[in-house]
Amino acid sequence: MKNGLKQRVIQFLGDQVSVVGFAPIERFSDAPEKHHPSWVCKDAAIVIVFGIPIPRGVLSSPEYNLYGLHRSYHTAYRRLDEIGLTLCNFIESQGSHAAVPVPSYAPMVFHGPEPWGIISLKHAAVRAGLGAFGRSGQMYHPDHGSLLRLAAVVTSARIPGDPVMDIDPCPKGCKACQQKCPAHAFTQSGDFQKMVCLPYSVKHAIYSLALKDEAGLKHIERVINTAGHDYWLACDECLKCCPNNRPRKKAD
Repeated sequence: MKNGLKQRVIQFLGDQVSVVGFAPIERFSDAPEKHHPSWVCKDAAIVIVFGIPIPRGVLSSPEYNLYGLHRSYHTAYRRLDEIGLTLCNFIESQGSHAAVPVPSYAPMVFHGPEPWGIISLKHAAVRAGLGAFGRSGQMYHPDHGSLLRLAAVVTSARIPGDPVMDIDPCPKGCKACQQKCPAHAFTQSGDFQKMVCLPYSVKHAIYSLALKDEAGLKHIERVINTAGHDYWLACDECLKCCPNNRPRKKAD
């Protein structure tokens, strides 16, 4: 019965998504308290993570790389959120289950100026067997590299999990992302600093107007989750230089 629902979920998603994985709630024991899946869905039992990649061609566009990246990201976010909503309704139609969508991007929760997802989709994806963390702090899928945009559904339905990947996704000795990063978001020991990267790479016209002083910053969560969530990306050097994001050769 449990496997039956899992297969029905996979069939329901079909070709709407490129990847899907299942992470049992027990794998989130070290998640921050208010970002644990049990805070999202009552009696949470499983986190279903799914994703859509952005086209690799965007990274090599001679003139419109960042334009294509912006639109690809935000198109994927909206599509993933719609899929999450319909998946929740499907799961709840299959029995006395609760299901709650986890947004692909906004709304976010802010700890001071630092944005956090309701749950970390990257960590959920790793725990669902979709990939592993690389040196850049991103989650790398075996086929799609770090090009996936992700969303999730947390549900009380009892569904078996998928195996976790125990791999180092980065080529041996590779430091391409660290060497190419114009924001210098890596420490000398190679640790990624999110709050160095974000101000350099994520831009929006509303930020300088609504968040220019302490009074504005008190409402940072409301500003970015409403007027400011359709952000512009000013940098994607780590995506472009990563060997894991290059096209895979397919067998004839």
